[in-house]
Amino acid sequence: MPAQEHAVRDVAALVGAAAQEQPGKLAVVEAAGRSLTWGTLDEEVGRVATGLGAAGIVAGHRVMIVLGNRLEFVTTYLGVLRAQAVAVPVNPGSAPGELARMLADSGSRMVVTDEHSVAAVREAVDLIAAALAGDSPGPDADVVDPELLARAGQARVVAVGTTLRPGERSYDQLRADRARPVPPLPDPEKLAVLLYTSGTSGRPRAAMLSHRALLANVEQVAAVRPPMMHGDDVVLGVLPLFHVYGLNAVLGGVLRHRAKLVLAERFDPQGTLDLIDDEACSVVPVAPPVFAAWRSVEGLGERLGPVRLVLSGSAPLTAEALETFQERTGVPVHQGYGLTEASPVVTSTLCSAAPAPGSVGAALEGIELELRDDAGRPVEGEDPGQIWMRGANLFSGYWPDAADGPGDDGWWATGDVGILDDAGDLVLVDRVKELVIVSGFNVYPVEVEDVVGEVPGVTEVAVVGAPDEETGEAVVAYVVAPGRDAAEVEQAVREHCAGRLARFKQPTRVEVVETLPLTVTGKVQKGRLRGLERRRALGLLE
Repeated sequence: MPAQEHAVRDVAALVGAAAQEQPGKLAVVEAAGRSLTWGTLDEEVGRVATGLGAAGIVAGHRVMIVLGNRLEFVTTYLGVLRAQAVAVPVNPGSAPGELARMLADSGSRMVVTDEHSVAAVREAVDLIAAALAGDSPGPDADVVDPELLARAGQARVVAVGTTLRPGERSYDQLRADRARPVPPLPDPEKLAVLLYTSGTSGRPRAAMLSHRALLANVEQVAAVRPPMMHGDDVVLGVLPLFHVYGLNAVLGGVLRHRAKLVLAERFDPQGTLDLIDDEACSVVPVAPPVFAAWRSVEGLGERLGPVRLVLSGSAPLTAEALETFQERTGVPVHQGYGLTEASPVVTSTLCSAAPAPGSVGAALEGIELELRDDAGRPVEGEDPGQIWMRGANLFSGYWPDAADGPGDDGWWATGDVGILDDAGDLVLVDRVKELVIVSGFNVYPVEVEDVVGEVPGVTEVAVVGAPDEETGEAVVAYVVAPGRDAAEVEQAVREHCAGRLARFKQPTRVEVVETLPLTVTGKVQKGRLRGLERRRALGLLE
């Protein structure tokens, strides 16, 4: 490890260390052609950090980032961290109501966006302004929740590559003419990032990731042998940077190892393969749906010629998909288990002596795992249990009060169920939570149910996940609408959800039914609905 890295206290400081040693080496390249060396990246990060300070953003202020995979995401994110403010990366495909809720909840003072998301951002900002002024918020009633409004402010909009409205500023106007020194981070326990995830209750909550947690996981991953990446690697950056996997496992790893990151806005089966070939990508981190998308590509092994390693995360990859891919291509695939709250990597098959089929590997060095029963007692033998973990990479709790974080002893219940074999390899079994994971992104059914329930005529709704070859899981809504035509109800639900939810949260199928299965206490038996979906996936139902 270079001497400078012993003094590194946060992820953004890795850029400065790299710039000192290798200023002319390429650091980040866009598929469209723009690029930054380590020296110019460090300068840009400094200019953003200085500009944030000049704009009144001080340590602890939240800055929302609504950008795709582009250079400005990287420089803004790292600039926010260097300024010791708090980065709030969110999905740029979020609907205005979703953005408004996250803006209000986080109390973000500024939101940085681009031409693709600026319209939704403006609508979200206007929704909050109306709510603060006491005006009717329309269908986005959740934005005016008093608890959220108590934290809300009027966020200033900074836009990249678009015409500005009065009061907005461009990204170039945000950047200072030159970077000025920023005092060292006084305490690595300071909050660095808020990442919205489903947590353990209804609506998405923001996991509070400290500088300590982010850097700890970067170092835990760096200690894996054989290494996931090294300084000579060219790493594909097609995973969304707003997602913890792309943000810290990919970008954080690139910064730590001084590899080269090739950014792509989105995955395209053929286009991404072309990019891998053009840029000679050697490490390809992806989510499981990519394997399904590449299943029918002819000559896949040749197309992946430069690749030495594929890393799969965000959701479990079936043993069959893994074996088929490796047989066709000869490229090794290693997968792992992670969570937003763990910054995110917990296990990897690279840590396993000989991972069993279906395993997501063993815990990284510095991370402890235990299986416990419902009473919190250790599980005996090979029985499944809820996964508890402990490590320096764990979050501090959920925003704003650090609720439901690790206990005083450092242990935290993940909400996932698994089996640990004698070698320490983990096999995921189920989820205690009712999360639906679509292409690696978390969807909490309550959020979708609230939106579907707004449709006129809908009296009951239950949302579950269904197996899907392309996305891992798909969102299915079971809807009761007495006396209404089923086709009309389905269309109304789809149209309403299209305007209120990000695309990956929208139901792929709407089942209009007469009744929902209920327990004796009136709770929907979602287990029965999930059972129906499993039977349908197996071809046992029409």
